[in-house]
Amino acid sequence: MRAVIDTNVLVAALLWRGPPHALLEQLRAGTVSMVSSPALLAELVDVLGRAKFDAILAKTSTSRERSLAEVRQLAEVIEPPPLPKPVCRDPDDDQVLALAIAAKADLIVSGDGDLLSLTSFEGIPIVAPAEAVARIG
Repeated sequence: MRAVIDTNVLVAALLWRGPPHALLEQLRAGTVSMVSSPALLAELVDVLGRAKFDAILAKTSTSRERSLAEVRQLAEVIEPPPLPKPVCRDPDDDQVLALAIAAKADLIVSGDGDLLSLTSFEGIPIVAPAEAVARIG
């Protein structure tokens, strides 16, 4: 199964326990493969670089560099063409949808309410991390 995993889910997976982390464990085990793009990876670098995550990174003995390196290792990176017309209020969300189409993804995993409200796009289900874990596992 090929999945596009939104940045908010990856951040949660890397820093905390719960369904996003369980999804990360499925990626590590090879049960599911992750597809990403240069834009989503850049967004992850930006978000993980925020000072508000310093304490949690220190507490978990995790470095930003190690976390980012692991995501890059786990992800197949492709550059999707933009959608022909905007779909979401937030252009960053359209990047997720464009990637899913270009990658022929089976699933989009997000914690973003705007994406989740779509429920699917071009036949690709959009689900929260807990549902993704249930579908994959």
